[in-house]
Amino acid sequence: MNTSALVVMLGTMLLVTGLMIYFFTRVLNAPPKPEPDSYLDNDDDPDRQATP
Repeated sequence: MNTSALVVMLGTMLLVTGLMIYFFTRVLNAPPKPEPDSYLDNDDDPDRQATP
């Protein structure tokens, strides 16, 4: 393997690994989305909503 091929291969590997680490940390540090308490609260039809 010549020098230019080795440089391109290592550069690509570093780029892909860096992007993977960046997005992996973004996913781990993302705030959790609030979830409804039940499936009734998840329904869009007002007649089927749970009344408190």
